[in-house]
Amino acid sequence: MNLACESEAACWRRNLAWTFALPLCLLLTACITPPKTGPNEKPIDQRVDLGLGPVPAPVQSDWWTAYHDRQLDRLIDAALADNPTMGEALARLRLAKATVDATSAQLWPYVSYDGAVNRERISGKAPIPSQYAGSSVWLSNELVNFSWALDFWGRQASLVRQARNQADAAALDAAAARLAIVSAMVRTYIDLERSYRLADVARREERQRRQILAITRDRFRAGLDTSVELRQAAGAVPEARVERLADEAAIDRDVHLLAALAGRGADEYSRIQRPKLLAETALSLPTALPMDLLARRPDVLAARSRISAAQAGLAVAKVDFYPNFNLLAFGGTVAVGKFSNLLQGQAASWGVGPAFDLPLFDAGRLRANYRANVADIDVAVTTYNGTVLAAVQETADQLSDIRSLDASLTQQRQSLDDAQTAFRLAIERYKAGLTTYLTVLATETEVFDAERQQVDLESASASARVSLLIDVGGDFRPHSPAVVLNAGR
Repeated sequence: MNLACESEAACWRRNLAWTFALPLCLLLTACITPPKTGPNEKPIDQRVDLGLGPVPAPVQSDWWTAYHDRQLDRLIDAALADNPTMGEALARLRLAKATVDATSAQLWPYVSYDGAVNRERISGKAPIPSQYAGSSVWLSNELVNFSWALDFWGRQASLVRQARNQADAAALDAAAARLAIVSAMVRTYIDLERSYRLADVARREERQRRQILAITRDRFRAGLDTSVELRQAAGAVPEARVERLADEAAIDRDVHLLAALAGRGADEYSRIQRPKLLAETALSLPTALPMDLLARRPDVLAARSRISAAQAGLAVAKVDFYPNFNLLAFGGTVAVGKFSNLLQGQAASWGVGPAFDLPLFDAGRLRANYRANVADIDVAVTTYNGTVLAAVQETADQLSDIRSLDASLTQQRQSLDDAQTAFRLAIERYKAGLTTYLTVLATETEVFDAERQQVDLESASASARVSLLIDVGGDFRPHSPAVVLNAGR
C-alpha cells in the first residue's frame, strides 16, 4: 500500500474515532439528563389478588347460536358486516396496523434517487471555473442517497413495540365493539319477543273482556245486572285495546332498532318476523364462575396493552436524551453547463460517513416529554384498574340480578296459578249470579297483570344472562380453576 492510501486510511480511522468519541464525551458531560421520576400507579391485580391471570386472546365464539333462531343469526351477521360502529373499530385497527408497518420500516436503510436540472445565474465572485462566472448556466445533478438510522440505544425498537401494543389495543377494541354490538342485538331481539308476548296477553285480555261484556248483556236482559255493570263491562274493552296498541307499537320500535343495529333501513322492517328463541335452554350458567374469566374481557386486555404501549413510549422518551447515530452516503453525477457534461466521468460525485445528533439545550422540552410519558403510564394504569373494578362489580351485580330474578320467577308462577284459579271461580259464580262484575274485573286484572309480570321477569332473566356473558368476556367456560363467584342456578 502506498503512502497516500495509508494516509487516507489513517484519516478515515481518525475521523470515525472522533465521530463516536465526541458524542460519548458530550453525553458524559451533557446537562440534559432524564428526570428521576417514575410512574406512581400499579395495576390493581398486582396489589390485590383477584385471580386475574394472563389470557392470550379474547373469546371469539358465536354464542348466540345457542338460541337456535336463524333470523337472529342473519341479523347478527349483517350487524357485524355493516354496523357503523363495527366499521369504525375495524378502520381504527387498519390504521394501527399501518402505523406498525411504517414504524417497523424505519429500522431499515432508506435509499432514494434525486435528480434536478436548474437554470441559474452564477455570481461573478463564485468559487467555480472562471468561464462560468457572471453567466447563466445549467446546473444538473443525479444522486442516489443512502441513509440508515442506527438504532444504537433501541429507540426505534421501542417505537415498534409501542406501535404493536397500540395495534393490539385497537384489535381488542374491535373485539369489544363486536361483543357490544352482538349483545345489543340479542337483548333487543329478546325485547322484541317480550313485546310480542305482551301483545298476546293484551289480545287475550281484549278477547276476554268482550266475552265478559257478552255475559253482562245477558245478565242485564235477565234483570240480574243494572246498566252500571253493563257500562263498566263495555268500558273495559277499549282499555284492553289501548294496551294492545301500545304493545304493538313497542314491536315496531324494536324492529326499527334491530334494523338500525344491522346497518339496514326501512326495507328491512318487513323482513323481521316474530322471534323463535329457545331461551329456556340457552346460556345456562355453571354452578361457579372463575374470576379469571374477567381477564379475557377485550376491554381489560386492551387496557393492559395500553399500559405496555405507554411503557414503550417512556423508553423512547428516555433514549431521546442520548446521541442519535446515522450512516449517510450518496453517489451520482454533478455537472455545470451542458446537460451532456452530466454523463462524463469527471462528473462523478460521492460521499460516505457517519453523523450524530446530541441535544445540548432544548429549554426543557425533552424533560417535559419524559414527564408526560410517565403520566401516560399512570393514566393507562388507572384506566386499567378502573376497567377491572368495573368488570368485577358488573359481574357480581349480574349474578345477584339473575339469582333474584330466578327466585322471583318461581314465586310469580305460583302467583299466576292462584290468580287464574280465582278468576275461573269468579266467572262461574258470576254466571250463576253469586258475585258482582267488580269481582270478575278485579280477578281478571290480577291474571293479566301476573302474566305481564311473568313475561317481564323471563325477558329480564334472559337479558341478564346475556349481560353476564358479556361481562365475563363472551363465554362461561373456564380455562382453569381460580377464585370463583357463586353463579347460583
